[in-house]
Amino acid sequence: MAADNDFSGPDPTPADLIAARPPFSYHAMDGLLLEGVALNAIADSLGTPTWVYAAGVMRARYRALAAALAGLAAIHYAVKANDHLAVLRLFASLGAGADVVSGGELARARRAGIAPGRIIFSGVGKTAAELRCALAAGIGQINVESAEELAMLSAIASDMGREAPVVLRVNPDIDAKTHPKITTGLRGNKFGIPFDAVPALYAEAARLPGLRPLGLAVHIGSQITEAGPYRAALTRLAGLVRDLRATGLPVTRLDCGGGLGIAYRDEAALAPAVLAGVLRATLGGLDLDLVIEPGRWLVGPAGVLLASVVLVKNAAPRPFVVLDAAMNDLLRPALYEAWHGIVPLAAKDAKAPPIAVDIVGPVCESGDSFATDRPLPPLVPGSRVAILEAGAYGAVMSSTYNARPLAAAAMIDGAQWAVIRPRQREDDLWRGESVPPFIEASG
Repeated sequence: MAADNDFSGPDPTPADLIAARPPFSYHAMDGLLLEGVALNAIADSLGTPTWVYAAGVMRARYRALAAALAGLAAIHYAVKANDHLAVLRLFASLGAGADVVSGGELARARRAGIAPGRIIFSGVGKTAAELRCALAAGIGQINVESAEELAMLSAIASDMGREAPVVLRVNPDIDAKTHPKITTGLRGNKFGIPFDAVPALYAEAARLPGLRPLGLAVHIGSQITEAGPYRAALTRLAGLVRDLRATGLPVTRLDCGGGLGIAYRDEAALAPAVLAGVLRATLGGLDLDLVIEPGRWLVGPAGVLLASVVLVKNAAPRPFVVLDAAMNDLLRPALYEAWHGIVPLAAKDAKAPPIAVDIVGPVCESGDSFATDRPLPPLVPGSRVAILEAGAYGAVMSSTYNARPLAAAAMIDGAQWAVIRPRQREDDLWRGESVPPFIEASG
């Protein structure tokens, strides 16, 4: 299985990338279209860098996944992938629950209209305050990741006079064959309870006050593009369910996690129907309520980051194309060596013969790079590009490093679009900061 940056063979050209992505097309005059909107029109209005999300793409992907899993598993959108209220509200309107990993994400999910009973709280380091908030809200499931967390939750729930719906997250020691920084199911990862320790801890959960154990959870990593790791992990979990039931412990739910990968370059992605087949083959007949937590698969292909060329720096062995977007906007290439398609917005640029260039940002870090030795048509200052598959783990990981304001964001639906976040103003960068009197006096 290829990791996020583990590819062989020549990179696809911009024409290849667009041809493989039906929501995109080129118009001779208007340039690159997403759904029915010219991305140049958004850039003209909002400037760059700007995030653009396509509601129609998200809607279609959710419905395709829901159809494949109909009668099999409930969908809880992983809020960490993209937590904008417009995105959350769209999935809420389609019937999705939410998987959250912080008190802030819980608040966002509720603000977007997702019922507390449809919210799962995951994460390895939930604070006492977050657990109290979750219990007070009446959320449907808390994924416990350690014996220490279980004891803390029992004490908090008992003190509040509540009963916490508990699922134990199992670490199955399964290699998802993805990037080391996004694998979560190996013995050395911080996530979950060691497989062999689960039976005793599940029995303890059944004895502790304030807890109502429902079942088990597993999540082995992100950007998984083959069925094998899912099959291996869920086969282990199925055996564990049988073992727990054999001791008289009730197990009614299995949270199968997320991690369903997408095609960033030209790799084959795992189809929802294949995942559904794995769920049936490994867990069928166990009479379990199944849950999955997709994030990237739903929103990744629906988003782009628009950027403009600041300058082209002639250098050896290749020119540097410097964009106004940077690693503070889209961190994935710097953090994971992630591959993202980059295409020009102008139709005439898209048709020009490509040359090899390095695409970089203006931030003062050598890691501020989006692509190396990438075939792109000759670009000049003012040319615009779209960075593809940027809907997941893009804006949510943005920062104001180098005092760079957060980018604007827009949402498209068919032929219409709207601003969903204005560009941050420079004076917002220091709003809330203060200089103490002893520093003022020292001047």
